[in-house]
Amino acid sequence: MKGGDGAGYAFVSDDGERSTPGKGLVQGLAVTLKTMTQRSITQQYPDVEPELPPRSRGVIALLEENCTVCMLCARECPDWCIYIDSHKEEVVVPGAARSRQRNVLDRFDIDFSLCMYCGICIEVCPFDALHWTPEFEYAETDVLDLLHSKDRLGDWMRTVPPPPAHDVLGEPSKEEATAARKAAGPGAATAAKTARRPGASPAGTRPTKATAPTASTAPAAPTAPAAPTAPAEATAPIAPTMPAEAEATRPTKTTPPAKATPPADPSAGEAERER
Repeated sequence: MKGGDGAGYAFVSDDGERSTPGKGLVQGLAVTLKTMTQRSITQQYPDVEPELPPRSRGVIALLEENCTVCMLCARECPDWCIYIDSHKEEVVVPGAARSRQRNVLDRFDIDFSLCMYCGICIEVCPFDALHWTPEFEYAETDVLDLLHSKDRLGDWMRTVPPPPAHDVLGEPSKEEATAARKAAGPGAATAAKTARRPGASPAGTRPTKATAPTASTAPAAPTAPAAPTAPAEATAPIAPTMPAEAEATRPTKTTPPAKATPPADPSAGEAERER
């Protein structure tokens, strides 16, 4: 928008069209008046609970029974806001040659004043000990109170929504396949894969297409009896063949010697030339 200094210059837009002074102000006030006449959609929080979308990232909950103190979440956290302490204790296994050791979780704290809610700790946990929960009402008056311990994180597990249902046509999880294989005994790998697919054919076989019913065929007509065949003509007897040795000793015909031609007479040739 180009304008002047008030001395006879008019407002001209970039397109070269002349505009009316104060047009933008009138348009803005029109939007304000239109909004004032509509009903307010403000939710009366905290009297009315907000409807959060599924998989909302509110706070991280801890399932202490699943934690093995592998420290993956603390090492992968980009903000280093997870603090874990543990100790080892011996577990006597009946029938084992020696006792075993296991890690016992002593401390699991998350400082939500540093947390960036990236969810990396939840993704890298191999035993599903950390979960997202839509709980968001954990504000504090002091920033130091945002460091929550494992007891507080465990209380938020009750607000974790159930996981979405698996796809009916998808492959079963490893846990389901292992449980089905153990329950059914040997050769249950195929049954575990087809547990979610009702009516699916076993692995390695192709489903056959249903064939249409064939029409009933008419009974075949009786065939006429075959005509009697004429007896074969008697063949002439075959002459006996001579043995190989007799054939070899059989005398062969001798050809007569050729007659010797008389020598030509030289005098006869001279007489012919004289004629």
